[in-house]
Amino acid sequence: MIHVQLFKRDALLGEATSEGLSCFLGKDDDSLLPLSGWRVGRRQVQLEVRDGGLFVSDGGGISPIRVNGNAVNEYGPLASNDVVEVSDYTLRLHLAEQLRVVAPPPVQSLRKEPGPERAGGHAAPRPDAELSPLETPEGIAARAALHKKLIAAMDLRRVNVSRMGDAELRVAVQKIIEELIDTDPMFAAMRPVRDTLCSTVLNEVVGLGPLEELLADESVTEIMVNRHNDIFIERDGQLQRSSVSFSNDASVLAAIERIVSPLGRRIDESSPMVDARLKDGSRVNAIIPPLAIKGPSVTIRKFAKRKLTVEDLIGFGAISREMTDFLQVAVERRANIVISGGTGSGKTTLLNVLSSFIPDDERIVTVEDAAELQLSQPNLVSLEARPANIEGRGAVTIRDLVKNCLRMRPDRIVVGECRGGEALDMLQAMNTGHDGSLTTAHANNPRDCLSRLEVMTLMSGLDIPMQAIREQICSAVNLIVQQTRFSCGTRRVTHITEVTGIENSVVSMQDIFRFEQEGFTPEGKVRGRCVPTGHVPEFYQDLVRRGIEVDMSIFAKEPSMAVHSGMRKVSA
Repeated sequence: MIHVQLFKRDALLGEATSEGLSCFLGKDDDSLLPLSGWRVGRRQVQLEVRDGGLFVSDGGGISPIRVNGNAVNEYGPLASNDVVEVSDYTLRLHLAEQLRVVAPPPVQSLRKEPGPERAGGHAAPRPDAELSPLETPEGIAARAALHKKLIAAMDLRRVNVSRMGDAELRVAVQKIIEELIDTDPMFAAMRPVRDTLCSTVLNEVVGLGPLEELLADESVTEIMVNRHNDIFIERDGQLQRSSVSFSNDASVLAAIERIVSPLGRRIDESSPMVDARLKDGSRVNAIIPPLAIKGPSVTIRKFAKRKLTVEDLIGFGAISREMTDFLQVAVERRANIVISGGTGSGKTTLLNVLSSFIPDDERIVTVEDAAELQLSQPNLVSLEARPANIEGRGAVTIRDLVKNCLRMRPDRIVVGECRGGEALDMLQAMNTGHDGSLTTAHANNPRDCLSRLEVMTLMSGLDIPMQAIREQICSAVNLIVQQTRFSCGTRRVTHITEVTGIENSVVSMQDIFRFEQEGFTPEGKVRGRCVPTGHVPEFYQDLVRRGIEVDMSIFAKEPSMAVHSGMRKVSA
């Protein structure tokens, strides 16, 4: 016999036990428990006992059947902690002899872990024994119940949160949570983990929920919320599933709102994507339904609590001493530099480090989509783009800011990233007295970077001949610094390349330094060294002609310091 518990929004609607080894749920009159809704079929959920296990299959309907968040046609045998969803309903299914009393768990509490696949083609969920007390169905149910009682208590006591500061609000809410746990018999079973339960619910209400724990972990460099109960992190350059989860989609949306609201940005069905930042400058991207099918998704690129320096990059093996000595001279002597690389390769980190070489007596204007740069020079103006308001007006693009900063008497212009028509304005600024400017671009190698600059210039909408664009690039850009993220998770500066001229409509380039890979370490990390090619860049030769003392030995074609691979990741 099959025992079915039917929930809707965590509320138990009913439960029943079949008389035989098969039954169904749907809108049909013979359904074991009735389901309603235009997306539900007449015999939508088919249940059958065979081979000693319970199997579920889709009997037809617009709404798919999901087991632990994955759409299935047939799945089984079901484990005791598997959760089946259809439309707005959540089902807990047991063979009658396996029945045990459990608190009503939202499906969000159950996560699928990598491991051997079971029937139905999906990985087996992690047993409750491996979950922390607050991640079990009972713990999730307690979290949800405490959250609801907290809101009711705050409403009853007329707590005016709008007039409270962050610290005052946390103290007031924590006091109410502790009182509820200590006095309400519903939470008696959770009192052994009282402090953890209190902290978890407090973070969900006034913080970023389970993300607070990950943000406090300095070894975590990136956080990826695929859905409320499916969170991945990047640690030491490698992706891994996190053990934490949100209670439900509403908790994720609340966390997103707490991130974007102080910045004057919004996220809703009419504007379901947003870029933002945390107080420490960490980059945040959020996207919600209907664009995100599985539920609200958040990606956080964390910044190190301590600003990284040149010595840090050398210690991590991301760059060699000779390279940094060269780049310091290049920045001080006002070479225009484009940092090129893929997503997450460390471009912004390197841009921060190179910007630190700019002398303190120069005026710097930075332009970014979401402010991330951490410059320490005294004469600094930071500009940030703004999206359109709810009426579709008021947008200020990076291109608008680049045009405006030309009227702000900058000695240097630093653009966080060129990704569109602002590339043309940046090139023109480099060509009109703003030498020493810095920017980044997405590209796989220095040659691709030039092609990307051409395409982005064309995105300005002006009808400019390709020859003129290439001449602009050739006269504006002096150096391209290529940053690469290898499959093992390590980051390297793989090329420092000079743009030397244009010949027969082709821009000429010459590598000054490059990374030569020499295999892998026993741990699977890339092993290699950064070596000079022997080419001396034109502006260095000009410095020598002008009698300025520079170290020419860094260009000698001798093996450079070997770059070892047992180092931490440098985040972008």
